[in-house]
Amino acid sequence: MDRKIEKKYWTTKRILLMSTGALVLFFLSYTFLFADHRSAVNVDREKITISEVKSGNYDEFIIVQGVVQPLKTIQLDAIVGGYVTQKLVEGGNMVKEGDIILRLENQQLKLNFLQSETEASRLVNELQNTRQRLKVERFTLQKTLSDLDFQIAQAKDAFDRNAKLKKDDVVSDMEYQKTKREYERLVKQRDIEVESQKYQEENAKIQIEQLEGTLLRTQKNVELWRQTLENLVVKAPVSGLLSSIDVEIGSNINQGQNIGQIDDMDGFKLRADIDEHYISRVFAGLQAKFSFSGQEYAMEIIKVYPEVTNGRFAVDLVFTDKTPDGIRRGQSSPIRLELGKSEKATLLPIGGFFSDTGGNWVYVLTSDSKAEKRNISLGRKNPQYHEVLEGLEPGDRVITSSYQNFGDKEVLELK
Repeated sequence: MDRKIEKKYWTTKRILLMSTGALVLFFLSYTFLFADHRSAVNVDREKITISEVKSGNYDEFIIVQGVVQPLKTIQLDAIVGGYVTQKLVEGGNMVKEGDIILRLENQQLKLNFLQSETEASRLVNELQNTRQRLKVERFTLQKTLSDLDFQIAQAKDAFDRNAKLKKDDVVSDMEYQKTKREYERLVKQRDIEVESQKYQEENAKIQIEQLEGTLLRTQKNVELWRQTLENLVVKAPVSGLLSSIDVEIGSNINQGQNIGQIDDMDGFKLRADIDEHYISRVFAGLQAKFSFSGQEYAMEIIKVYPEVTNGRFAVDLVFTDKTPDGIRRGQSSPIRLELGKSEKATLLPIGGFFSDTGGNWVYVLTSDSKAEKRNISLGRKNPQYHEVLEGLEPGDRVITSSYQNFGDKEVLELK
């Protein structure tokens, strides 16, 4: 008799189908509820820069480029004009104070000197003649007074004698009056002669004083022309390097024209151009550091030039301790200019990311293979670090290279 075979419900095939369906359902549920739906992009780890956030001293400074210049530069300007007859020293040579550099020729200056000298000689002769005339007039007065005194004495004797005789009526009144008038005339004549000679002497003295003043001025003028002629020989005012001389033999030089310069080699300074953004923070006395041949030298700003050209202004810096051996005029070198005191801060190394994000966010590594976007806040920066205000802690690893190829992806998968 046939037996009815019951069909099993949980067959192997059904169990496999149910298990597969359950796995698919679980995967879909997990993907929907727990999977990361953020946009991502794969990034070659070798093509990015990863920097670690750290805690340290934040030094506020900027790096500027300085050019070595002599501490003092003396300009050579022509005191007088003329044409060059000799050029004894070429540019680039050392000179000592007083060394002759150029000889000039100026015929008009020589003529003026000779005319002034001639005028001085004429005044000397005129002064001597006036003094001689005054002496002669004094002698003449003495002789005239001597003659008058003799005549007065004779007239007085005659007058006195006739005055006695008149009392005795020996002489007539006419004879008496005659001797009286003669005596009085001679006395008055003497007084007039004395007054006349006094006036002539005073006048001569005034003439002498005027001539002496004119002669003194003329002699000073002669000396000035002599010095002017001496300036036709151009000499080095100080010892140093004749760095330039812009004239040639036969060329004509005008008065006041610059003909070269001498560099004082006893010291050097550096001139640097700084962005106008820092003009309110840069002042005389600000400290700086100069690196040369593996050593660091202290410097300070001694002068700030307020003129702004093409968005930059200039400063002069000098060495505060010692000058490095081996630096040369025209040499260019970076200078670290300190803008503030050192402070404790959280530091993020400088990188290309800042130009792409403005410092508002960065990619922070959450593991060795993943980096995520994170909002941050940055403060000051120097050539090495940004000051972190918010969003990062010491030890965080941040991609600091450019984000230009990442678009706006929120996650980077590092391969």
